[in-house]
Amino acid sequence: MVFGRRTCVYAAALAAAAATACAGPPPRVLTMSGSAVGAEGTVLRRQLDRFAAAHPGLSVSLRVTPDAADQRHQLYVQWLNGRATDPDVLQLDVIWTAEFAAAGWILPLDRFSPPIDRFFAAAIAAGRWEGRVFGLPWFIDVGMLYRRVDKVARAPRDLDDLTRLARTAQQDPALPYGLVWQGARYEGLVTVFLEYLAAYGGAILDDEGRVVVDSEEAVGALTWMRNAIYVDRIVPAAVLTWQEEQTRFAFQNGEAAFMRNWPYAYGLLQDPAASAVAGRFAVAPMPAGPGGAGGAALGGSTLAINAFSDQPAEAYELIDFLVQPAQLVERARDVGQFPPVRALYDDGRLDDALKVPPATARDVIEHAVARPVTPVYSELSEILQVSIHRALTRQQEPRAALQDAARGMRALLARVHLDGRR
Repeated sequence: MVFGRRTCVYAAALAAAAATACAGPPPRVLTMSGSAVGAEGTVLRRQLDRFAAAHPGLSVSLRVTPDAADQRHQLYVQWLNGRATDPDVLQLDVIWTAEFAAAGWILPLDRFSPPIDRFFAAAIAAGRWEGRVFGLPWFIDVGMLYRRVDKVARAPRDLDDLTRLARTAQQDPALPYGLVWQGARYEGLVTVFLEYLAAYGGAILDDEGRVVVDSEEAVGALTWMRNAIYVDRIVPAAVLTWQEEQTRFAFQNGEAAFMRNWPYAYGLLQDPAASAVAGRFAVAPMPAGPGGAGGAALGGSTLAINAFSDQPAEAYELIDFLVQPAQLVERARDVGQFPPVRALYDDGRLDDALKVPPATARDVIEHAVARPVTPVYSELSEILQVSIHRALTRQQEPRAALQDAARGMRALLARVHLDGRR
């Protein structure tokens, strides 16, 4: 029997349709944006593949974003301002959550009943806005005090004790610096100031969202920082141009008795091939001052759901998966990041995963102090950076500098109708 050309084409179309029907619908795609370079990217891709394997019919795609925080923030703003439906899940810096929540760009998570009691309180507080939870903590960053144990026998009891111990250590000609921290005019300077502010019992905003950065406690904290450079001379004036890496190199090269820095430095300092202080340092919370408690500036990332996502339930499933203990311990082991779940620091699962002893890490995290939770944090920080740096470079006295900052911050909050609102 002979078939015409049309008949053959019709038969082929029927066969293709049948094959498509048998194959079923195409898999749904869930997208996530986050850190995708180095060890962070490797472990995240592995975890996303694991999640997809446990959810037939769902594939997960990683949207690569710039690793620099400011560039990633700018990209997110472009996407969400344009009401883009993906990425479904967003990795946010802890200081962005309130901004994105107030803009209507991320969803409140309360409908999913997240297990917030599992997490450190400061990390959850950083993910709230107007009483609702908008982000779950993924990993925690905290400021820590590094100490040369071969030069300083014990951790300081308070800020006065820190000054004494640093000055004594500087009597060694090999230790020109008693203490080093990040003093350039950028966000890192605010985190350093925040820790001294906590030590004095002060705050940038109070519990009602009002500016209190010109308080006596704040003046005391900024005066201590300035005196450390010019009066007690335990901190070199060079720090006024330093960020994290310059600080780390000074300590790593054996030039400082104490260093304030983030956890990332710990593993690098332990490398005997590159570090002069490998095996000769320890970490502790920053010490208290008069009227306050030791503070550790809170950093890290939260996970949030794009408000324009068309699959929010699946997005929350992914977030819930990524903050489960197995994934958090894996990130701790492969990347060195501190998990935000309290129980992990007590049950032994982090003993071989973290380079920092888990009990020490938990002690530091429990001193965590969040930066102001407000949609205009970045603008407030810019104002504060200028004033703090002017005081530390002796262009202004601490009190006058903080009064200027407070005026600018109050004017900003009033202009956007956020004065007294958290």
